[in-house]
Amino acid sequence: MSTSAQPINEAKLHEFMMKAVGEMGAAMNAALILVGDKLGIYKAMAGSGPLTSEEIAAKTKTHERYVREWLAAQSAGGFITYDSATKRYTLPPEQALALADENSPVFLPGFFEIVSACIKDEPKVTEAFRTGKGLGWHEHDHCLFAGTERFFRPNYRAHLIAEWIPALGDVESKLKAGAKVADVGCGLGTSTILMAQAYPKSTFVGSDYHPASIQMAREAATKAGVSDRVKFEVASAKKFPGEGYQLVAFFDCLHDMGDPEGAARHVRKTLDPGGAWMIVEPFANDKLEDNLNPIGRVFYAASTMLCTPASLSQEVGLGLGAQAGEARLSKILKNAGFTHVRRAAETPFNIVLEARP
Repeated sequence: MSTSAQPINEAKLHEFMMKAVGEMGAAMNAALILVGDKLGIYKAMAGSGPLTSEEIAAKTKTHERYVREWLAAQSAGGFITYDSATKRYTLPPEQALALADENSPVFLPGFFEIVSACIKDEPKVTEAFRTGKGLGWHEHDHCLFAGTERFFRPNYRAHLIAEWIPALGDVESKLKAGAKVADVGCGLGTSTILMAQAYPKSTFVGSDYHPASIQMAREAATKAGVSDRVKFEVASAKKFPGEGYQLVAFFDCLHDMGDPEGAARHVRKTLDPGGAWMIVEPFANDKLEDNLNPIGRVFYAASTMLCTPASLSQEVGLGLGAQAGEARLSKILKNAGFTHVRRAAETPFNIVLEARP
């Protein structure tokens, strides 16, 4: 399509080009964040006050010339500050919370591992656009699995036990007394282990169709000292084992499934008559136009590269996408026989639905 005959607003063109320059810097910075994370540069700078490039290189056992260039880029992007009078660099406490503290609820480097996987797997997704075929979770680069766990862990640690479970009516009291819990699509098992640590009288079964993730989840449970009460099984959401669960949990995974209604029907069969299903999903409004914001942008991008291809790779291939919204999700749950569906909690990044038969 030729644009030569179309009138060009020079001011709007300049505005867009400057926006694109910002995108270029952000895209390149994703790699720099991974470098800083892997080499421990952010952690070395956190709480250390102003440092020279030589001091940072010495602390991280890295080459000063590389560090100096990295620091310049980080300073230009506002990730760190530079004092031209002293030629020293500082990682402000706010940035340190997001870049250096793995226990922080806003820790970010894991997300940039996800970005790395998206870039590496772009040729596969591009081909899927041509063929309409899906791309399974297991077909992505390995850094996707580790990055997803690192990115979601702070959010679950901050909200799961303190807010989400208490919002589910009688569920918390049951877990404290001793209940059976299924964590479906558990990935590397972080959510399962967090619940097991919080509720020592309850037992947990985590399941995921990806064998490598389940193996890592088993190792994590042993390391956390909860393997006596936690089992991890390789199983799809429509075939996860057990019955009589007082709680079934799906964390950021229902929209990835090819047949979410089929999964919902299986959940209903495995629930105790008084049990509850907790569905944690990315925050989304029901209308596209209401999601055209920075958070929606991230989720739609992730959905294009990861979530929608995952669903299309499975049977039915509904392709809900990461911005399905409460109305579409509720319709699926009600079609599967859940008569009581409500939004129990929310954060800027998640909605938490409670479903009961």
